[in-house]
Amino acid sequence: MNTRNTRIRRTGIALAASAAALSLSACGVVDGIGGGGSSASPKKGNDITVGLLLPEKENSRYEKFDYPIIKQQVAELTHKKGKVDYVNAEQDADKQSSQLQQMIADKVDVILLDAVDAKSIAKDVQKAKDAGIPVIAYDRLAQGPIDAYISFDNELVGQVQGRAILEALGSDAESRKIVMMNGSVTDPNAAQFKEGALSELKGKVNIAESYDTKDWKPENAKANMEQAISAIGLDKIAAVYSANDGMAGAVIDALKTAGVSKVPPVTGQDAELDAVQRVVAGDQYMSVYKSYPQEASAAAEMAVAKVQGRGIEFDALTRDKTDSPTNKDIPSQMVPVVALTKDNIADTVVDDGIYTVKQICTAKYKSACASITGLK
Repeated sequence: MNTRNTRIRRTGIALAASAAALSLSACGVVDGIGGGGSSASPKKGNDITVGLLLPEKENSRYEKFDYPIIKQQVAELTHKKGKVDYVNAEQDADKQSSQLQQMIADKVDVILLDAVDAKSIAKDVQKAKDAGIPVIAYDRLAQGPIDAYISFDNELVGQVQGRAILEALGSDAESRKIVMMNGSVTDPNAAQFKEGALSELKGKVNIAESYDTKDWKPENAKANMEQAISAIGLDKIAAVYSANDGMAGAVIDALKTAGVSKVPPVTGQDAELDAVQRVVAGDQYMSVYKSYPQEASAAAEMAVAKVQGRGIEFDALTRDKTDSPTNKDIPSQMVPVVALTKDNIADTVVDDGIYTVKQICTAKYKSACASITGLK
């Protein structure tokens, strides 16, 4: 059995069941029907506060998509009575620890946590638990007694990236040298991306250099890439596995600065606007599109259902199970991902309303857009 496909299928069922549960709740049917050991009646009404802790601003998704979507969804689910208390740690684990402790002191009702450092934040998650505040790990799997976890299928992200490199290199891939630009060691997602990519690449290509990029920072990725170019030789690098788009841009910049005549295939993740434009131009081979609206909306539903004691809805949203180093069988939802290439830009980020054709096809990219279906 393909367990990964089963996981994704179950997530789809969960979303459908959640929608049904919300409809039942609106009709008053859910009251009196418990689920997952939750109280049969809501613990709180609509006047709730959701604490949202996001990790950094290097990636534009957090400010542009995650926070606004979660804020809007919480408002809709609570008839505009609920609110979101939002803070961003700007890649500082100590700062995020203080932010979480402040939310505990402020007595928020539930916390959505995207951890800077999944391990060090565990002590603060325990403090929230002791204070009776549920913590839902958002996008990154934090350690400690979290109540639920929602993210994209992170190993699948790496597999999709790895397959793209093999596809680009073709039949002689085994003899070709590639560089791996992995994410930060403090982010458990980075380890899963790497594991997924290696499951596709190991033994099928020559991984000449591999780096774990401190704090996911593009400037660190650029420095690493400059080292790789020096060690391997510019013309010997056949492809670069880059775990995300921010680093992909830095990798491509380093290659161009070194004088590459044609940029080799470079992967990415997050479908950031400048990355989509690089794909259009042919500088970046692909990115991984993750539906932030789907992840953020489902996270908001989880948070509201959890704090209101709506077990049937919460259970429907968390049909998957995930293990962390400190906890087993965490109720989870794994959202599927899509490889973004020139061929499906219109069917993904444009159709989902992430970007408009006008935003993508600026004057610099207009001629390149003219050759791509859906962007003309």
